[in-house]
Amino acid sequence: MDPVLDDLLDLDNGTISGAIFTDEEIYEKELEQVFARSWLFLAHDTMIPKAGDFLQQYMGEDPVVVVRQKDGSIAAFLNQCSHRGMRICRADKGNAKAFMCSFHGWGYDLSGNLTHVPHEDVAYPGGALDKSQWGARRVPRITNYKGFIFGTWDLEAPEFVDYLGDMAWYFDGYIDRYEGGMEAIAVHKWVIPANWKFNAEQPASDMYHAEVSHASAMQVMNRNAQQRIGDSEFNREALYEVSPGQQFTSPLGHGSGWFDRRIGSLSLNPEIAEWENSRRDETLERLGERRALSVRGHGNIFPNFMFLMNNTFRVTHPRGPGEMEIWAWTLVPKTAPDEVKEQYRINVLRTFSPGGMFEQDDAENWLEIQRILRGHMARKGRLNYRMQLGATARDVDDLPGLTTPHCYSDAGARGLYRHWGRLLSGMTWAEIMRLAEEAQGFDHEPTAPDSLAQARAAKEGPRG
Repeated sequence: MDPVLDDLLDLDNGTISGAIFTDEEIYEKELEQVFARSWLFLAHDTMIPKAGDFLQQYMGEDPVVVVRQKDGSIAAFLNQCSHRGMRICRADKGNAKAFMCSFHGWGYDLSGNLTHVPHEDVAYPGGALDKSQWGARRVPRITNYKGFIFGTWDLEAPEFVDYLGDMAWYFDGYIDRYEGGMEAIAVHKWVIPANWKFNAEQPASDMYHAEVSHASAMQVMNRNAQQRIGDSEFNREALYEVSPGQQFTSPLGHGSGWFDRRIGSLSLNPEIAEWENSRRDETLERLGERRALSVRGHGNIFPNFMFLMNNTFRVTHPRGPGEMEIWAWTLVPKTAPDEVKEQYRINVLRTFSPGGMFEQDDAENWLEIQRILRGHMARKGRLNYRMQLGATARDVDDLPGLTTPHCYSDAGARGLYRHWGRLLSGMTWAEIMRLAEEAQGFDHEPTAPDSLAQARAAKEGPRG
């Protein structure tokens, strides 16, 4: 492990160096140690429903093709021809019987196997080319979790359900509210000149920014709420005071936060609210009252798959230390009427799309922070991640895992960076899972035993 990481992360005291968002060497390590070793979101079942359906995706900066096979299974392979490295597939999505590199015409089947080489008998006389050895590199491990397809390059990574751990309870609260599951109906893609971790940590941890960063949007929403419920005393601060909510943090880097509110719909859109309220009994039966209350905020599955309360699901692709590319899908209950699905789509368009009210506020924060971090002194300073430090408790208030008693907390971000640091340090998955299991035994957020310095010492053994 690069010992400089010990200076960049002091999570026991809740501080982080801004250099982790700008350093090129750290970024290259992220591609190798974080994105090549973690489970990453590839697709949803409804994005590629039929045999031959495919889409392009990224795993870190590696382009991959995700394809529905003839037997209904999913294959994914590096979108790189093994001849000269050109893309095998140039289309974003579609349906195909095979793929062909547009450089020299090498052909591949739906699983990425090399099947055709133009003029093979002349170019490679006497059968000199063994096509079975020159297929596209397959993603070796793929799993389908309730319609959400994830993959990893790492044969040593834990099984996906173990990778989720307690996060599964919270994630299921978003994706398993209604019979029939979810379906994808829209996607937006855009680029922000800021580090990918800013976006990842926000849904994992940051409920704190909304009333300031989104003040204008909140004013509009409050007026709409007053008109709908006829309550002139309605105000966002009062809601925060009576509904403090909680925040969940995982020793494997996942996080979620929410305000405890009523079980019915939170939407200000009357069509969405009416339909969701009509399914209230179904939601209670499927989730139980505590979970129906607890999962109406946002969350992040480490490293970069996040979900928001208004049916936005997104991946933040890294594009260097100072740029991210966001792919955001609108996923809606499959059983909802078409007119309700359309209202979900419009609501996401207005809020968390490139032109959305909330998205523009967030993007301005991230890109301005990135500009500031160009400065030498700015990168040397420490950033405060101390909210609710020491207030984390395990398995309280009918909530699994480590949570804080208020959603104004940095616990989710500390957990994200603790796991991020372990991966960057080169720790094995066996060691990481052992530390995660030990952390679940604490009655509070782990402190000194989880520091990078002590983790490294445990890995390397005694010196001298």
